[in-house]
Amino acid sequence: MEIFWFVAIAALWFGYLFLEGFDFGVGMLLPVLGRDNTDRRVLINTIGPVWDGNEVWLLVAGGATFAAFPLWYANLFSGFYLALLIILVALIVRGVAFEFRGKIDSDRWRRGWDLAIVVGSLVPALLWGVAFGNIVRGVPLDAEHHYTGDLFTLLNPYALLGGVTTLLVFALHGAVFLALRTTDEVRARARALAWPLGLIAVPVAGAFLLWTQLAYGTGWTWAAVIGAALALGSAVAAARTGLEGWAFTFTAVAIVATTVTLFGSLYPDVLPSTTDPANSLTTTNAASTPYTLKIMTWVAVFFTPIVLAYQGWTYWVFRKRVSRAAIPEGGGLPVTRR
Repeated sequence: MEIFWFVAIAALWFGYLFLEGFDFGVGMLLPVLGRDNTDRRVLINTIGPVWDGNEVWLLVAGGATFAAFPLWYANLFSGFYLALLIILVALIVRGVAFEFRGKIDSDRWRRGWDLAIVVGSLVPALLWGVAFGNIVRGVPLDAEHHYTGDLFTLLNPYALLGGVTTLLVFALHGAVFLALRTTDEVRARARALAWPLGLIAVPVAGAFLLWTQLAYGTGWTWAAVIGAALALGSAVAAARTGLEGWAFTFTAVAIVATTVTLFGSLYPDVLPSTTDPANSLTTTNAASTPYTLKIMTWVAVFFTPIVLAYQGWTYWVFRKRVSRAAIPEGGGLPVTRR
C-alpha cells in the first residue's frame, strides 16, 4: 500500500504540474503576448473557467501526503515553511487578481492586477522546481527526522537549476497552450514565442535531467530522462510548424516523464537525509498505518473517476478558441466563471 500511495502522489503532482503549468505560463506571458487590454483579456479567458479547478490537484496532493505519509508532510511543511508560505501568498494574490482586475474600468487599476498575475505565476513556477530539487537531492535531517537546515540550505545549485527549469518549461507550456486556444494575432505571437523559449528551455531542462540521472537516478530512469528530452524537443518542433495540438501533447509527455524521473530517483526515500542516509524518510518509516492507507484507497477508487469526469467535461465545454472578437468593449470583467 505504501508503494501504491507513493505512485498515486506522483500522479497527483503530474496532474498539478501539467494543468497548473500552462496556467503559470499564461500568467507569466501576459505582458509579453498581451499588447493591449483586449489581448490580455483573451489570454486570461483561455484559463478563466479552469484555473481554480487546476489548483485542486495541489490540494489533493497535499492532503494525500498528509494522510499517507504524515512524517513526510510534517518535514516538508516545517523545513520548507518559508518557501511554501511564499508560494501560498503568490497563489492567493494571483487568484485575487483574476477576480479583481476587471472590477474597475481603469488602466492603472488593471496594470496593477496584471503585475500581480505575472508575479503570482512566476514565483510558484520557480519555487516548485527549487522544492522538488531539494526533495530529490535531500536535506539535513537528524536522527529523529527533524530538518536541521535553514532557507539558504535550500538555495543550492541543483535546486536552483530545477527552479529555472520549471520556470522555462511552464513558460513554453503556456505559449503552446495559448497557440492552441487563441486566434489571429495572439495565436501568431504565441507560436512565434514558443521557438525562442524552446531554444532556452530544452538545454536547461536537459542539463537538469542529466544532473538528476547521474547524481540520483537509477538504471530504469534513463528511459524517462530520454523520453522527457525527446518530448520537449518535439514540442518545440511541432509548435514551430503550427501543430499546436501535437506540441501541447508533447509538453504534457515531457512533464509526466520529468515527474517519473524525479519520483523514480527519489524512491524508496520520500525525503533523503544529507546528514546521514540512516536518517532518511522512506516509504516505510514515513507511512501511515495499513488501515489508514486501506481506507484512503477505497475513497480514492470511488471519488477519482468522478473528479476526472467532471474536470474533463469542463475542458470539453470550454474547448473553443478565444478571439478578440469575443471580448466585449470596455474594461469588462474577465471570464472566471461561466
